[in-house]
Amino acid sequence: MNALSADDFASQRTDSRDSLMLAAQFRVAGRPDEQVRVRNLSSGGLMAEYAQPIDRGSHVEVEVRGVGWVSGRIAWATDGRVGIAFDSSIDPMLARKPVGKGTHTPSFVKPILTRR
Repeated sequence: MNALSADDFASQRTDSRDSLMLAAQFRVAGRPDEQVRVRNLSSGGLMAEYAQPIDRGSHVEVEVRGVGWVSGRIAWATDGRVGIAFDSSIDPMLARKPVGKGTHTPSFVKPILTRR
């Protein structure tokens, strides 16, 4: 494993990163799929919590909510975190869209407002 600091790659970033906490499925060839926590996301990549050793340059896939499976390569790995550079750009705002498909909010989840 090549342990490199996330700061080593900060100057190479061209896209703004959106901080968030999002669960995602993570796939590495030859290993079972695992769930990871995505900590930030941009159109060109993401940072996730992943404690297993992994080599820089390894091909991976991540299923990002609202986007689907995205392939990429490990850009860096250190201290239980990995940086992934996507093979193709995504729209990171799709991960922020609500998950529900309903056209309205059911009355049982609406707040009860009282007049004073």
